[in-house]
Amino acid sequence: MSQNHLFRPLTLRSVTARNRAWVSPMCQYSAKEGVPQDWHLVHLGSRAVGGAGLILAEATAVSPEGRISPADTGLWNDAQQAAWSRIAAFMREQGAVPGVQLAHAGRKASTQAPWEGHGYVPPEQGGWADTVAPSAIAFGGLPAPRALDAAGLRRVREDFVAATRRALAAGFEVVELHAAHGYLLHTFLSPLSNTRQDSYGGGFDNRVRFPLEVIAAVREAWPERLPLLVRISATDWAEGGWTLEESVELARRMKALGVDLVDCSTGGLVPDARIPVGPGYQVSFSRAVRQGADIPTAAVGMLTEPAQVEQVLAMGDADAVFLARALLRDAYWPQHAARALRERGAPPRPPVQYERAWPRD
Repeated sequence: MSQNHLFRPLTLRSVTARNRAWVSPMCQYSAKEGVPQDWHLVHLGSRAVGGAGLILAEATAVSPEGRISPADTGLWNDAQQAAWSRIAAFMREQGAVPGVQLAHAGRKASTQAPWEGHGYVPPEQGGWADTVAPSAIAFGGLPAPRALDAAGLRRVREDFVAATRRALAAGFEVVELHAAHGYLLHTFLSPLSNTRQDSYGGGFDNRVRFPLEVIAAVREAWPERLPLLVRISATDWAEGGWTLEESVELARRMKALGVDLVDCSTGGLVPDARIPVGPGYQVSFSRAVRQGADIPTAAVGMLTEPAQVEQVLAMGDADAVFLARALLRDAYWPQHAARALRERGAPPRPPVQYERAWPRD
């Protein structure tokens, strides 16, 4: 039995991750027409070889207009599904659980890749004109979105369900729904972006209605034996916005619908939020949701050192940790962490092809 919490397996439904160092979904802005490329195979495959327990592929759009940028991946057609199938199979062969984050960018869609800027991409440059949201409120300097009507809401639900079925066919074993960072589902939750006057806006019950409808529809389409995760922004870091207390209540309702773990991030809804960024600055939100809703959580945000991550897990602040930049810098972070924590036995070992280069205990 592992002595360190980081290297204890975690089972959700029928799926067991070999450890609790998980790869956060990180957009690579390197797809073509929504199809993941060899870059994605090497990028995600390297983290699987490196020993991660669960790997969530980047925010993958459920429709063409749901992409953050024209270079984002998707899961709305056969070509995308086939490309993802190869990648998911390779991750599984290396001992990692293959997962995917399904997303709709909403009013933050059709934007540039980060290294090109952060502005809007017009149709003549490969973008699209029609972005959607709960209300016609623009994000920063982007164009104002179109408020979704009843038909639009129905289509978005159907797109999430169709993408979920494709994720299963592609061989993914975990689906995470993206309801954070100012993208479509998050904008329904926050009163700063949702000013609707119908049953999907106003009080808390109405603002959570559409995200919960999507979750329920996806849970019905996703096999009972496989886990469903949801990423939330536990606070908007802005006056009058979504709060931690609301996140706890949302987590209770998501648990009742069959969500297995809440991935607790923060922010992203408004460009002028004042966020006190620092090591582990979002861990307290994971702890509050875990305790308040009695549901497994994952912590994120400037978690980089093995001892720091081990403490988060040992203190009961989270059940797993999603790593991002740390795993971009070092694809073998889990294996190096095992050595740093003096982990013995059967933590992630290097592949047999690399064993001759690995220090022996």
